[in-house]
Amino acid sequence: MSHSTVPRTDTEAEEGKKNPPKAHGGDTAAPGRPPTGRLSLRLRFRRDRVLLLMTLPAVVLLLVFNYVPILGNVVAFQEYDPYLSDNGVVSILHSPWVGLENFQRIFEDSAFWNAVQNTLVLFVLQLLLYFPIPILLALLINSVVRPRVRAISQAILYLPHFFSWVLVVAVFQQLLGGAGLLSQLLRQHGYDGLDIMTDPETFKFLITAQSVWKDAGWGIIVFLAALASVSPDLYEAAAMDGANRWRRMWHVTLPALRPVVALLLVLRVGDALTVGFEQILLQRGAVGPGAAEVLDTFVWWNGVRNQDFGYAAAAGLVKGVISLGLVLAANKVAHLMGEQGVYKK
Repeated sequence: MSHSTVPRTDTEAEEGKKNPPKAHGGDTAAPGRPPTGRLSLRLRFRRDRVLLLMTLPAVVLLLVFNYVPILGNVVAFQEYDPYLSDNGVVSILHSPWVGLENFQRIFEDSAFWNAVQNTLVLFVLQLLLYFPIPILLALLINSVVRPRVRAISQAILYLPHFFSWVLVVAVFQQLLGGAGLLSQLLRQHGYDGLDIMTDPETFKFLITAQSVWKDAGWGIIVFLAALASVSPDLYEAAAMDGANRWRRMWHVTLPALRPVVALLLVLRVGDALTVGFEQILLQRGAVGPGAAEVLDTFVWWNGVRNQDFGYAAAAGLVKGVISLGLVLAANKVAHLMGEQGVYKK
């Protein structure tokens, strides 16, 4: 007879009623402690206090330089005059309130809409021409068998990222300017020279080419890191099933890159209205504001050069609101595609 069928005495039965056995695999929570699996805020703080102290300087910097300046957007509703006082807060408090007048001026200003148009055109071009190039280069470098060749290629492509925009514009000037290398070669062979650096019609393509040359190497690192996480067993299994190199790339490599591509695409869409302030400002005088004016240079020109701070702040606020809406919309599209995006649902 098994142990479970042995009859118990009346005394044992009474003790079992008073002290019922604990459930298998579970422990009762201590007095004053949340149920098993959940720690109180005080216990979690004690457990993670070292990590919290390590992140405290970054949080302070974020608050001081990113969130506190948001309060300065109040000047968009004022005729702000920074010369009323040496203290910027006092100047804000004493500047006259104009309500939505600055926003009305913006929507009636043709220069503002020209800046919006140029910004969107540059964003679409850079999204179509610049965004896929780091992916293609990462796939190309990842297919190189020799590690030494792969490392040298990645270093060469990554090096321009450390160049300043002044140096990048100077390099393109020496190559594509009126007295540049390309123009000299054309003149030596009996053709007219080209001055692409001062041509408003090709300016948007010039800006995109500069961005590709400078920052494509930075994007390669992100995609190579994603490719390094792909298990070699997947490639071996696909090869055993008869998949050639292109099939393995289509069914193994690209699906591994899909979450990273979705995340970077959301971030890129959120940054759509910021298309390179310093890069364009350096070349704005060569092609004129009609071709080179974007929202960032529009804000700088009206705020810093023309001293119309309230008007410039209103334009910057409109840009920020639109950028936030683009981030939320792009993240929603990423969720519909089954990806996480910037944040989870």
